[in-house]
Amino acid sequence: MTSTDRPREGGLRLRARLRALYHGSSQTAVRFRLAVLVIDMIIIAFFIAAPLLKNSILAFYVVDYVIACLLALDLAARALAWADLKDWLKRPIVWVDLFILATLLFPAWLFNLGFLRVIRLWTLVNSDFFWRTIGRKYDDTRVEDTTRAVVALVTFVFVATGFVYTSFMGRYEGISGWIDALYFTVTSLTTTGYGDILLPGAWGRIVSIVIMLVGVTLFVRLGQTLLRPHKVRHPCDRCGLQVHDPDAVHCKACGNLLCIPDEGSH
Repeated sequence: MTSTDRPREGGLRLRARLRALYHGSSQTAVRFRLAVLVIDMIIIAFFIAAPLLKNSILAFYVVDYVIACLLALDLAARALAWADLKDWLKRPIVWVDLFILATLLFPAWLFNLGFLRVIRLWTLVNSDFFWRTIGRKYDDTRVEDTTRAVVALVTFVFVATGFVYTSFMGRYEGISGWIDALYFTVTSLTTTGYGDILLPGAWGRIVSIVIMLVGVTLFVRLGQTLLRPHKVRHPCDRCGLQVHDPDAVHCKACGNLLCIPDEGSH
């Protein structure tokens, strides 16, 4: 074996090991992914609490760069574990995570966009990685749909709060802190409109309208998820229709005979 073949073989072994950890079904792989998810949730908690921690600038930057290193290592490992790097880079969730990494690496320049880091919560719950690890028995069920709807609503609340806080804090006496921004977001999103905090000017009205419209849409989606009849995902062999009634025998679109497995067969 030549000296140039050894690094190549080592790289292949590393990729195979990472692929087994990130995509495998062994107990070691599941434990590894659980540890990664715990770290992800700690990172998300930091993102949510970040506006309240900025009084200690030094500690904030230390934690910020530690998280940047962890996220960079995780993204690099995921890229190596993926079969095709170009295919991995085509995934929108990857670019969202790369943007979040950029806000961590350059906090002084991208300070006003730091509130978008909370989107990490949405990308995590909408990833196959999450459902293969924690929600395997709930994958493609009402629990998954409800969880995704709740997380979309929570993510929007914190993103909107961060935007209001960043854009209006110190420029308008009604927004004197992060809690005020959260209070305004929730009252606008629920269309309660107490009127004690109003964003000034045309820009403030536009922000309020967007929060109300998107909030109502997410509430309606959550209500539909909770109240609509349960559906199962099972692709039809003939027409490809994905969603069917749990007791369906024939596909509604083409009439093809279906063989939907019941819960006990999973």
